[in-house]
Amino acid sequence: MKTPTGSHLWDRREFIATAVAGAAVLAGTVAGFSGIARAGAIARAEAPPFKLPELPYPETGLEPYISSRTLSFHYGKHHQAYLDSTNRLVKGTTDLAGLPLEEVVKRSSGLKDKSIFNNSAQAWNHAFYWKCMKPKGGGTPVGKLSESLSSAFGSFDRFREAFSLAAATQFGSGWAWLVLDGNSFKVMNTANADTPLAEGKKPLLTIDVWEHAYYLDYQNRRADYIKAFLDQLVNWDFVSENLSKG
Repeated sequence: MKTPTGSHLWDRREFIATAVAGAAVLAGTVAGFSGIARAGAIARAEAPPFKLPELPYPETGLEPYISSRTLSFHYGKHHQAYLDSTNRLVKGTTDLAGLPLEEVVKRSSGLKDKSIFNNSAQAWNHAFYWKCMKPKGGGTPVGKLSESLSSAFGSFDRFREAFSLAAATQFGSGWAWLVLDGNSFKVMNTANADTPLAEGKKPLLTIDVWEHAYYLDYQNRRADYIKAFLDQLVNWDFVSENLSKG
């Protein structure tokens, strides 16, 4: 067998060296891209998972029944604060991090420490409440929803009386709800941050009766706020959508 000449040997060594260098450059490039990807993943993981949802109407959209001043505080301050607290509390909880807000509410409802539940439930309740209203809403629903409420309560007026009573008699802060409990319609109230989600019931409609929801506009006249909500604000289309998904 012939021994390679000096020039052939050099070419071979040069080729190997070049290949090694190229591999190193390629590895560095890949590592660079991997590092960027990892940095992006870390940034995404550290970003707050829950953001303040947009209102379905401008802050002036519910006037004169709910003022833009009330919505500015209620939506921009109170709702945002519940979300900020939820994000902070969930971030270090491996069992809840990355879950949808509704799941966080359900899974945290049984925890001894109620901090996560109170904040996540309030965040969810408020997001649902905004959708329960619309400009030029209220009045009497039509179609299947009207028939269902009349059948369940005897008439729409009786539903209205039951819902108004639940909202008016909720002692202190809380919510009144129309829910589906299995296949049955029920009116119920919950205190503070509690929500029908924690009891396996399906919310269809809610009114917030915490004082911050109405005090700037109605002071201590909660009954007037409830009447305005039912007469002028309820988004029956949203309630019907919830019913159709049931």
